[in-house]
Amino acid sequence: MASKIEESTCCETHNHSQATKKGLLDSPWIRSLLSFVLLVGAVTGESYIPMQVYGINCWLFVYLLAYAFVGFPVLKNAWKLIRKGEVFTEFFLMGIATIGAFGIGEYPEAVAVMLFYTIGELLQHNAVSKAKGNIQALLDIRPDRARVIRDGNSAWVKPELVNTGEVIEVRAGEKVPLDAQLLNGGGTFNTAALSGESSPAEIKEGEEVLAGMVNLQDLITLRVLRPFAESSLQKIILTVQEATAKKAKTEQFIRKFAKVYTPIVTYMALALVILPYFIVADYSFSEWLYRALVFLVISCPCALVISIPLGYFGGIGAASRKGILFKGSNFLDLITTINTVVFDKTGTLTKGIFAVEKVKTMPNAVPGWEKLAASLESNTNHPIGQAIIRHIKTTLSPVNSLKEIPGKGLMGEVNNKRVLAGNRLLMQDHGIQDVPTENYPIKTVIYCAIDDVFCGYFVLADEIKPDAIEAFVSLRKLGIQHLMIFSGDKAEVVETLGKELKADKAIGGMLPEEKFAKIEALKEDTDKVVAFVGDGINDAPSIAAADVGIGMGGMGSDLAIETADIIIQTDHPSKVALAFRIGKATKSIVWQNIALAFLVKFLVLALGAAGMAGMWEAVFADVGVALLAILNSIRINYLFK
Repeated sequence: MASKIEESTCCETHNHSQATKKGLLDSPWIRSLLSFVLLVGAVTGESYIPMQVYGINCWLFVYLLAYAFVGFPVLKNAWKLIRKGEVFTEFFLMGIATIGAFGIGEYPEAVAVMLFYTIGELLQHNAVSKAKGNIQALLDIRPDRARVIRDGNSAWVKPELVNTGEVIEVRAGEKVPLDAQLLNGGGTFNTAALSGESSPAEIKEGEEVLAGMVNLQDLITLRVLRPFAESSLQKIILTVQEATAKKAKTEQFIRKFAKVYTPIVTYMALALVILPYFIVADYSFSEWLYRALVFLVISCPCALVISIPLGYFGGIGAASRKGILFKGSNFLDLITTINTVVFDKTGTLTKGIFAVEKVKTMPNAVPGWEKLAASLESNTNHPIGQAIIRHIKTTLSPVNSLKEIPGKGLMGEVNNKRVLAGNRLLMQDHGIQDVPTENYPIKTVIYCAIDDVFCGYFVLADEIKPDAIEAFVSLRKLGIQHLMIFSGDKAEVVETLGKELKADKAIGGMLPEEKFAKIEALKEDTDKVVAFVGDGINDAPSIAAADVGIGMGGMGSDLAIETADIIIQTDHPSKVALAFRIGKATKSIVWQNIALAFLVKFLVLALGAAGMAGMWEAVFADVGVALLAILNSIRINYLFK
């Protein structure tokens, strides 16, 4: 239906500049104004100066001209679609109804129906444009050029032509064109377009700056980390654009319903003209034809077919403005059915910014074991490994034969020595002796062995995110019955966090395959609809397995983000609850539109068939209801400002 609407008169407003070059009559607003003036003139003139020649009302020609200004584009669209085999459309219904009205002498009503239909379409187009504003704003932040330093000189080039590793400059007030590493000192950036956060972000030298951020301070230089096609901004834009193509079940049903509903009401209108001839004693063809024409105008399904997709579109746009990306309107529907939410711990509920609090060295430790362990950890992006590297602060050695053991740790060769760094299970698997039994209930401990000799361990602590408690409280209020935490961190740490957040279950020491199996087991319970929230590579299987997978997009791994159905750009767990609220609000608005359209249409259809409603009521039942439904659809943008 959207494609049909784009062909209609309303969308001639898309390019006013071209319309101006072609002539004023190419503007549907001008044509509508001329039609209105001619209609008023004809109605007034006919009342005071009735003119007839050979029994023909001379004012008919004025009505026909008024009709042509607004009716011709609709009839043209109807003919185009009929030639394609699509007969039963709103254009066909409006055309038959108004031509029939001319046939029985109802000239003013024939013009008025088409005039108000055209004006309604124009107002709908404006409403649609407003609802698209959030996503269009996202497209508008896409930089169209980058200042690259080549051979000592700066030159403007398209971002698509900049290579990885090249150095670019961004001045104050300019958008960062590509994902890059900040080279000269720190900087302050406006990240609102990407994350929905109004507060500026402070980024230090060596840290990553994302395409679409706005530099708020002095000239900065950056080294490009990845091509434009793989930048965070481009992925967001593609995600939002693709989301509009993935239809919710309600939307799919309404589109199928309209294809069946429209021919049915057309045949019912035909029956309304013919059947009374055999039933009604004082049958009048013109009277029953008029009722059938009113019936046709009322029956147009535009209010349903336009406003319902727009309701979902508005939900996607409102969410993207808040830094929440739904990969399809189907997930806006599905999230409202969730009653079980499972969270990963590190990087999802906690900051994932570990700090080494204690280093314990054994008496028989290999000298320099801390440097060897840090070198091994330098080959992973895990927050624990990065914390150890920051703590050691020394030049690291290359690693050979690196192997990551999921849920346990790392193994590799550094300076011709076999290095193990991980949890107690890793030490046990490799038969490492003398591992201390000292317990740190709410800390994370990384043990290290060199050439099968236990050398020492690091004690690290992570910090809970400030809005984690708020996330759990909000989800409870939204009716989520089961809140759980599944983590690869040790059981004591996870259980302590679970108590603080009042989770129903908090299970630690889980391997990725164990998380996956647990999610699958939860789904086997027909009473549970499960969402999983995670950020790491090891979370990707669980994100994929859940009914709705939610990925933390700020610091999360690419695999987790690509697998997720919903992406939280800011890494704030409280925005998971906001995603639920947006989904519920969108569904509520969609069903309000359905109820409004059916209630008004069926009421006026019944009145029209009984001869108690005329063309004016029919116009309200069609154009008026469609416009009310669309205005209701864009309301979601104001609910989540």
